[in-house]
Amino acid sequence: MHWYVDVLKKYAVFDGRARRTEYWMFTLFNVVISIVLLLIGRAIDFTLLQSIYALAVLLPSLGVAVRRLHDTGRTGWWVLIGFVPLLGAIVLLVFFCTEGQPADNEYGANPKLAGAPA
Repeated sequence: MHWYVDVLKKYAVFDGRARRTEYWMFTLFNVVISIVLLLIGRAIDFTLLQSIYALAVLLPSLGVAVRRLHDTGRTGWWVLIGFVPLLGAIVLLVFFCTEGQPADNEYGANPKLAGAPA
């Protein structure tokens, strides 16, 4: 759960790097919460409930996606390739699944080593 909360704490932070775990755990919690809200919204006949949630987490989702791309050494502008139907989603999926650069890069220090003793 802390992965989800940590991303929300960095609400509109687009600099730095994000590990694969941070991105995918946030995505998992996001999908689960969206499905639950969709079901609750249908049960109480308020279908906008899930849409309101999606709008609320739009900036954190973009922020963690950009930081994930930074971890792989790519600029955050690559997130725009998601607008290309199918091909864009496949390219982003490959980028998000790719191991981050082990050394420091232009976007910051390796987040895997952040908690490790020097």
